[in-house]
Amino acid sequence: MASQFQLIMRSGPTPGAAFTLEGDQITIGRDSVNEVVINDAEISRRHARLTFQGGKYVLEDLGSTNGTFVNGQRLAGPRVLKAGEVVSFGEQIVMVFEATSFDAGATVVSPRAAAVPPVSRPVGPPPPPPAEYVGSVPASPAPIPAGMTIRRPTPLVILIGVGVFLFVCMCVAFFWWVDANYLWCTFFPFLGGC
Repeated sequence: MASQFQLIMRSGPTPGAAFTLEGDQITIGRDSVNEVVINDAEISRRHARLTFQGGKYVLEDLGSTNGTFVNGQRLAGPRVLKAGEVVSFGEQIVMVFEATSFDAGATVVSPRAAAVPPVSRPVGPPPPPPAEYVGSVPASPAPIPAGMTIRRPTPLVILIGVGVFLFVCMCVAFFWWVDANYLWCTFFPFLGGC
């Protein structure tokens, strides 16, 4: 029996997708030159690397913007992955590292699509950090339903909103000042009773 490793996406652009890990070095990122391509804005072009050493995969972050996490802890250096560990890229992409075994002497190999769909196992909360850990552990975000994207307001929209708010405040202040000083007839002579 030989072992095969894979990453299964629990939340992200393609939940349930399985990425079979083959090779001594596997890069993960948004760019199409990576062995594992995840098309999401939170993923850097070259986000992380898996290196096969001594029968195990070692994960390291490649200076990504949004970070790489294992069981809720941000990677500060290379880390050996164990089966069942939760790997997160940024806040939205959550994957589970799994080791599977197969019989190399089997005579029939069936494609993954013909196999029974994988059972969805809920991903529990990450374990608490060790006592010597100093800092904050990022909270696990709630998964976003498939097909739904979060749009952040652009600076132009924010600037327009602030401008409208200030204009309304100035109008309210002006009318309050006119009313407080009995200047309705001065500024608005067309009103009746002046």
